[in-house]
Amino acid sequence: MTIRIALADDQALIREGLKSVLNDLPGMEVVVEAESGEPLLDALDDHAVDLVVSDIRMPGVDGIELCRRLGERDDAPPVLLLTTFDDSALMLAAVEAGARGFALKDISPEDLAELIEAVVDGRGGFKPISTAGVAERYPYPDDQPPLDAFSDRELAILRLIAGGYSNREIARTVHLAEGTVKNYVSDILDKLDTRDRTRAVLKAITLRII
Repeated sequence: MTIRIALADDQALIREGLKSVLNDLPGMEVVVEAESGEPLLDALDDHAVDLVVSDIRMPGVDGIELCRRLGERDDAPPVLLLTTFDDSALMLAAVEAGARGFALKDISPEDLAELIEAVVDGRGGFKPISTAGVAERYPYPDDQPPLDAFSDRELAILRLIAGGYSNREIARTVHLAEGTVKNYVSDILDKLDTRDRTRAVLKAITLRII
């Protein structure tokens, strides 16, 4: 099945380059392209897509605002944000806006294909960049939970949380009752010693758990 992609980038040459790379990836096709978030949102009224790939910094409606606006729509496609800036603050903003993927534009085509599939499948993906800013903004004690403290099911649910999925959406994705997912989420928050989902995701990214 072909993954239909909507692409937004204000720089024409970069947009064309990304379009070429995406169209060359097996099973992927750019069906919508725009120079900013506003025309892309308008185009989505007439085109069904499986994924939005967008630059973060654009004039008008940028990638962060695009995520927020799509989050207000029913059945909106997931968003993968790309940037040329190795800035952890942008990753924080992407997570908080509801992006389900994040990466630098110098990502290899192979890694990009893998990331796109993860986002479309609901697993989400945030390619590591410098997390110093994340750690500084959200400091945690030294006795952090090791990766093996989480079961495979908990890690899968944590990745879906990072993708902005609600408990109901997670339940449908992993084929569990919503109440069971709620219990898993509670256990994950306890293990990460956090009280809310956003902080849990940021901490998990900082600790390279996801």
